[in-house]
Amino acid sequence: MPSPDTQRIAVVGGGPGGLYAAALLKRLRPGREVTVWERNAPDDTFGFGVVLSDETLGGIEHADPAVYAALSEAFVRWDTIDVVHRGTTQTSGGHGFAALERRTLLRILHERCASLGVRLRFRTEAPPAAELAASHDLVVAADGVHSATREAHARHFRPTVTHHRNRYIWLAADFAFDAFRFEIAETGHGVMQLHAYPFALPSPGGRSPTGVRGPADGSGASTVIVEMRHEVWRAAGFDSCGTAESAERCAKVFADALGGRPLRSNKSSWLTFATVTNQHWSHGRTVLLGDAAHTAHFSIGSGTKLAVEDALALAACIEEQPDLPAALAAYEAERRPVVLSTQRAAAASLRWFEELPQYAHQPPRRFAFNLLTRSRRVTHDNLRLRDPGFTGAVEEEFGCPPGTPPMFTPLRLRGLELRNRVVVSPMDMYSAAADGVPGDFHLVHLGARALGGAGLVMTEMVCVSPEGRITPGCTGLWTDEQADAWTRITRFVHDSGHGAAIGVQLGHSGRKGSTRRMWEGIDQPLDDGNWPVVAASPLPYAHGVSQIPQTLDRDGMDAVRDRFTEAARRAARCGFDLLELHCAHGYLLSGFLSPLTNRRTDAYGGSVENRLRFPLEVFDAVRAVWPRERPTTVRISATDWFHGGTSDADALAVARAFAAHGADAIDVSTGQVVPEERPGYGRSYQTPYADRIRNVLGVPVIAVGAISSWDDVNSLLLAGRADLCALARPHLHDPHWTLHAAAEQGYEGPGAPWPLPYRAGSRPPPTGRTDAPKPRLTLD
Repeated sequence: MPSPDTQRIAVVGGGPGGLYAAALLKRLRPGREVTVWERNAPDDTFGFGVVLSDETLGGIEHADPAVYAALSEAFVRWDTIDVVHRGTTQTSGGHGFAALERRTLLRILHERCASLGVRLRFRTEAPPAAELAASHDLVVAADGVHSATREAHARHFRPTVTHHRNRYIWLAADFAFDAFRFEIAETGHGVMQLHAYPFALPSPGGRSPTGVRGPADGSGASTVIVEMRHEVWRAAGFDSCGTAESAERCAKVFADALGGRPLRSNKSSWLTFATVTNQHWSHGRTVLLGDAAHTAHFSIGSGTKLAVEDALALAACIEEQPDLPAALAAYEAERRPVVLSTQRAAAASLRWFEELPQYAHQPPRRFAFNLLTRSRRVTHDNLRLRDPGFTGAVEEEFGCPPGTPPMFTPLRLRGLELRNRVVVSPMDMYSAAADGVPGDFHLVHLGARALGGAGLVMTEMVCVSPEGRITPGCTGLWTDEQADAWTRITRFVHDSGHGAAIGVQLGHSGRKGSTRRMWEGIDQPLDDGNWPVVAASPLPYAHGVSQIPQTLDRDGMDAVRDRFTEAARRAARCGFDLLELHCAHGYLLSGFLSPLTNRRTDAYGGSVENRLRFPLEVFDAVRAVWPRERPTTVRISATDWFHGGTSDADALAVARAFAAHGADAIDVSTGQVVPEERPGYGRSYQTPYADRIRNVLGVPVIAVGAISSWDDVNSLLLAGRADLCALARPHLHDPHWTLHAAAEQGYEGPGAPWPLPYRAGSRPPPTGRTDAPKPRLTLD
């Protein structure tokens, strides 16, 4: 039952999203009065080409075959991407793009609106949304990234606009590239990049895009975006160039790509991208659509796509829901998760291009694979299906034996060779006896994951002293009884784990100690039996809740250092293969590293070099007693997710220092330093921090943070963003996660040996047939 209270509709903004919403709403109910206000002339537009995905086109075909047919006649289609870097071109096929000129798209939508009876008011400023809402049943604010409607009602929509650091300019070339082209220019001023794709007419010969036919000379047109970091833009003098000079200079930088042809502009200027979000998308009768509601970086070609999909969803929800409030609520509920997912992918892509200089050293194939998988929408498995030849060449360059996925290649750290790249991440179990002795639970927990195929199984944080525990249920290594219990576990892993290694993570809780077990009240003090806690500075973890810690003086630091040394000696005797020093998550050593928790005024506070001093003293003492042939790693929090915390430069300095002191890899986590943190959760959300350390410093890294699929692991490794991948919750869900990943990929080999008693389970059991759900929405 369609909403009965949407007979008079005003659309503010005549871009593709607003026009398509107007056409759909009018087509569904011809008796509606639908008016579009557009301040520019019909043929005025910014930019050049528009890219739409097959998914979006499918929605258009389903909702309005007439528009789909007109678009299909105008599209230029191609399926290859060229990545040009340091004189080599890497080509990947099977991607499937469709583009057309923006003017053509607008003309098609103008004609469709006119044929349906939509009123198009060009060269006319729309009245304020509040005024329109007084005389219309619905106001669709499709007035773009600089939406006047959104700003006029900001206290209701509650927008956030974030400007990013790269500069870019939209230009065009009067010929059609024969692929989507990314080209990197390493100039004397810094790295510049070109994004280009055809939108009109085929190029002559070769891999010609299909679509609109051009003149006999084969001329066509392509969108060309030139992008660079702000400091490069200034150093190159673009900050003082007009549009024509900018186009001329960009054409010279990318003369080879353009074949010496010029670039032209269309009201172009240098911009910084703005990411727009809104806490609410509607207010009364007014609803935001497209860039007015949200933006996503152009490098994943999503702006027009999202706006058109918004229009489809809005029209459908108005048709389905009984009244306007329900329709607008359903529209936002349907679209927000999709938009947030796209914005996360776009943010990853945007950040990749902002950090592009750190990848310039990569071999050409790895660089191309890294670029193609930057948003995490395209993955190793997906790319292998699209272009097995290209992916196979990247795997060969990485060193994968035939038929071996990247995750099942070995890695050597000092004298330890890991059979694969999967790590069972340290996870606090809070299940030890009161005296810190690991028991049968720990034997089964760690032993099961060793049997499950991981290359390296890490213990939870093993505390170096009773007062260094987080909870009474934490394990330790401050007594020989504890060491004997750990020896039982390491022997099982070595005897029955078919080549699995086991590592110990040593740590001290600092100001986060003397608390209840997680399921009894995380970070809450004990009801009784609390012990004193210590820290770099007298700052409680949770104000008004946690203890105020005692500040460590020189004697206290010496005592803590000695506790770590004694625990490391015991760990060596236990037979652990690797030792990790826990300098993350707000525990004692992390508390020295973060400027949020270290307020000291002596030699151990202030600059990052001073804040590093005590953690390095501990590391050096541990490394001195740890067997030389066995590796050490250090876990750090590369950001605190809070203003004034660990910066990118700090994280690099910390990683550099530990590597210089002999750490064989940096285990790069984030956060958990202050309770006020605001993490940017999402798939693989912490991996960019490991990526930066690896590619800026050349230091091996362990990546962590919501890595949940074997496809993600393969993608991270092959792109050169990580050397090892640590997974926690997937191993809680499935102790045999690694073996099952091997089975799902059809891999059998030394990187994932099945225990002989388990071999019968090395293939997934058969399942019953399931039917896919039928489409929910039919607009016709």
